[in-house]
Amino acid sequence: MFDHVSIGVRDIAKAKSFYDAALKPLGFTCLSADETSLGYGKEAPALWILKAESPVRDDSKSGLHFCFTAPSQDSVKAFHAAAMKHGGRDNGKPGLRKDYGPHYYAAFVHDPEGYRLEAYHSGK
Repeated sequence: MFDHVSIGVRDIAKAKSFYDAALKPLGFTCLSADETSLGYGKEAPALWILKAESPVRDDSKSGLHFCFTAPSQDSVKAFHAAAMKHGGRDNGKPGLRKDYGPHYYAAFVHDPEGYRLEAYHSGK
């Protein structure tokens, strides 16, 4: 459905450190970078991070949420660990979420700006 999404951040360098580490276990890398933007993906950027004066404020009740597909349960664990090590906040440790489905394995974090992120593996 989407070709890409963009989010705004105050500090591009801080975002790069976080996203480089958190997305690496999921197979995503920074494919484009300059002083005002970062583009992450596999073959082409699908997540753009832009320097913004007024990023979406940290509001856990906003409903804003981004979920990344993970190749394995181990990559979900590595995503969570890297996010915690690079300025993220825990929003749900890695584990099976049977209320979402019998094979739904996921971890949830907030990035340094407060965006809610998830890594998910279907278990199949």
